[in-house]
Amino acid sequence: MPAPTRRTLLALGALTGLQLLCGCTDDHPAPPKPTAADPDRPLRLRQLAATDALLADYDAVLAAAPADADRLGTLREDVARHREALAGTLPSPSAAGPSASGSASASGSGSPTAGPTARTAAELAAAEQRTAALRLADLAAASPELARTLASVAASDAAHAAALGNTTAPAPSPSPSASAPAGALPAADTAALQAALAAEHAAVYGYGVVGAFLPTGPQREDARSGYSAHQARRDAWQRLLAAGGASPTAAAPGYRLPFAVKDPATAAQLAAHLETQLTAAYADLAATTALREQAAAALREAALRAAHWGADLPALPGLAAAS
Repeated sequence: MPAPTRRTLLALGALTGLQLLCGCTDDHPAPPKPTAADPDRPLRLRQLAATDALLADYDAVLAAAPADADRLGTLREDVARHREALAGTLPSPSAAGPSASGSASASGSGSPTAGPTARTAAELAAAEQRTAALRLADLAAASPELARTLASVAASDAAHAAALGNTTAPAPSPSPSASAPAGALPAADTAALQAALAAEHAAVYGYGVVGAFLPTGPQREDARSGYSAHQARRDAWQRLLAAGGASPTAAAPGYRLPFAVKDPATAAQLAAHLETQLTAAYADLAATTALREQAAAALREAALRAAHWGADLPALPGLAAAS
């Protein structure tokens, strides 16, 4: 048999490549993998309905009081960001324009807790508080990530209500997780609680510095109140960790300040910084299984104090995506 020529070898090589290519085109594409159902979907839909009702309230008040457009417009932008965060992977129309919230019922019937459409800033503040309570009522049933978002959004809602003149704390529905857990905490909960305790140690130290630079008067009393509140929170976390069999994180001998404190203005800035840092620790703690209610309350308090001291709160206090 004669040896194959060079031309024959080239032809065979080309044929082999063609066969390989044809083999690829003959294969049927793999079917797409089914997407896992979102266990948070009912909660997300409930929260989106409440958020749409709140956006409708903002639009009604803006229409009735155009002079407040700058102040209310900024708060409304936060609520639109809340909607984006709560929607998750759900298909979501844009909430940035009036038409998005306009799709909600004029009476706010899209939300289980909505009242009549707000027409004044005071009514809008009450609507913010009702919405904050709804966020907290869904904490126990949410996934860890949604729980973090709900706690952050509830804190923002409460800060909005305070900015509008309503400082009443939201009253969530009773939940089995609202009381302190008995026995040992899960490892992840313990780690998050230790981080929150460490943040409280730093806050207690920092407020000592804040008070030293404030003159006698309302600001110094506010600093004293913050100092006492953080001491109480620190002690509560230490007791809870000890009861669960963990050794509570000890306070450091000293803490490096983020900037020099030399007068009342920088002292107030330090207080705002301390509270803002605490929102991150408590957003993480809100993802735990046993301490969500306590974490959400602490997050709300930190956000309100941060705003009181002049911090420019993001739409989602404590969440990295908001920074």
